[in-house]
Amino acid sequence: MSRIPLPASIDAAPAASRPLLEGVRKTLGSAPNLFRLAANSPAALEGYLGLSGALAKGSLTPQTRERIALAVAQINGCDYCLSAHAYLGKNLAKLDEAEIAANRAGGSSDPKAEAAVVFAAKLVRERGQVTEGDVSAVRMAGYSDAEIVEIVAHVALNTLTNYLNEAFDTPIDFPVVSATAA
Repeated sequence: MSRIPLPASIDAAPAASRPLLEGVRKTLGSAPNLFRLAANSPAALEGYLGLSGALAKGSLTPQTRERIALAVAQINGCDYCLSAHAYLGKNLAKLDEAEIAANRAGGSSDPKAEAAVVFAAKLVRERGQVTEGDVSAVRMAGYSDAEIVEIVAHVALNTLTNYLNEAFDTPIDFPVVSATAA
């Protein structure tokens, strides 16, 4: 049970959140619990969707974005986000089980993706306090400065959802994956 109200439907959400949730439903086929929970604050939902939408237009591939999300959720211990991104990683980004496991462990079987995931994991563990060498390693793996900025932005976006779900104990509405089972 969520620690704050979880609107049972789009119609039960605050009026200003309803069009945003309808957009989510049209895109995903449903309005998952995370979005309905965030809908308690239309401003927070709009902010999340705005950043998420902008980053989806960025340079990072959907596979890299899911890899980062899995690493961040694992480190932050967010079972909701692990469950969601394991599902999305497998079904939309077409990551296999071995790759998802590697991402959760902070790595990747793909050398370029490995650099992004390692960097993202270090950002989370060190609360942004990375070194010039860390930035150089990502750059040497073939990422542009714009893509490196996007990696940081994806870490922030995923940390936001991890914190929302952990703070409010969002019920998981995806096949359950547990951080403690890694």
